[in-house]
Amino acid sequence: MAKVSFIGLGVMGYPMAGHLAAKGHEVTVYNRTAAKAEAWAAEHGGSHAATPKEAAEGAEFVMCCVGNDDDLRSVTVGPDGAFFGIGQGTVFVDHTTASANVARELHEAAKATGFEFIDAPVSGGQAGAENGVLTVMCGGDDAAYGRAEPVIMAYARSCRLLGAPGAGQLTKMVNQICIAGLVQGLAEGLAFAQRAGLDGRAVVDVISKGAAGSWQMENRYETMLDGKFDFGFAVDWMRKDLSICLDEARRNGAQLPVTALVDQFYRDVQEMGGNRWDTSSLIARLKR
Repeated sequence: MAKVSFIGLGVMGYPMAGHLAAKGHEVTVYNRTAAKAEAWAAEHGGSHAATPKEAAEGAEFVMCCVGNDDDLRSVTVGPDGAFFGIGQGTVFVDHTTASANVARELHEAAKATGFEFIDAPVSGGQAGAENGVLTVMCGGDDAAYGRAEPVIMAYARSCRLLGAPGAGQLTKMVNQICIAGLVQGLAEGLAFAQRAGLDGRAVVDVISKGAAGSWQMENRYETMLDGKFDFGFAVDWMRKDLSICLDEARRNGAQLPVTALVDQFYRDVQEMGGNRWDTSSLIARLKR
C-alpha cells in the first residue's frame, strides 16, 4: 500500500481515486472546486488538500487527470503546482489526454528536479473508471513504470508501457483516430438501416456476430437508434482529442483524411447543441 495523491476529480478522476482508497492506499485528493474534494473525502475516508502542491507533499505517487495541456501545466508547474511539492523519487502519473509535447516537457522537468513522470492516458470512459476496468497506455522510463503499474491497476484491467515519454499520449491518439472512423461508420450503417425500413435491432443482432462487430456497436447501437445521447464521452472532449491527433499528424506527416472529416462532423453536432452529447451522436446529424 502506498501514500497516493490524486489531482482532478472529474467524471474520471473521482471514481479512479475511489478505487485507490478501496484498495487500501492512503489517498489525498485535490480538485479545483474544493467542495468536490471535500465530498470525495467524506465518501471515501481520505483527505483533501487546498492546492496541488499541498496534495503532492509527502506522496509516493501523484496521479493526475485534468482537462487539457493548459490545465495540466497549471496543476503541475503553475502557482502552487504539484511539482513544487513533490519529493525526490516520487512518481507522477498523468492520466490526462494531452499532447505528446507536454508529456515530454513535464518528463524533462521532473527528471531535472529528481522525480519521475509517466504519461498514462486512459480508455474506457466514465463506465470504465467507475468499474475499475480502464485501459492505460503509458510512456516513460522502465523503472518508474514498474513502480507505478501496481498502483495504476487499482482502476485498470490493462496497463502497458509503450515506449519513451510521450508514447502513452501517442497511443491514445491512435485509439481516438480508430474510434472516430468506427463511430461514423456505425452511425451511417444504422441510419441507412432505418431509411431502408429495416429493424435496426434485428440487423445489429445479426451483423454484430460477424466482422462488423465492435465495442461501439455492442454498447451504443440501442441509444443511437433511439436518439438518446445524454451520457458518455462528450463531443466537446472528443473534438479536443481529435485536435491533438490532427496537430500531431501535421508534425509527423501522417495522413488522417477520415479523422479530419469526422472532426468536422462533430463540429456539426456541436452546432446542433450537442456539445455534451455522447460521441455516438454522430448519427443525429444524418437524421436532420
